Amino acid sequence: MNKDGIRALIMEAIQSVAPEVTEADIDPNEDLREACDLDSMDFLNLLGALKHNCGVNIPEADYPRVRTFTGMVDYLNDHLA
Repeated sequence: MNKDGIRALIMEAIQSVAPEVTEADIDPNEDLREACDLDSMDFLNLLGALKHNCGVNIPEADYPRVRTFTGMVDYLNDHLA
């Protein structure tokens, strides 16, 4: 899967917990929780949606690597390769 496909997967997961958020609303290097106004449960739901959509489980130890949109794209790119 290419990075555009990964971005689409991430946005689908984000919109499952924050339907009002568009990719244009997100600074790629800003903390996703702040950019999308997600609480900790929303963030866990986002990670669950990603696991459902692409099969990648993100362990708690890797949360710092996926705190930004760019980090999440890179993380999934590495794990889907």
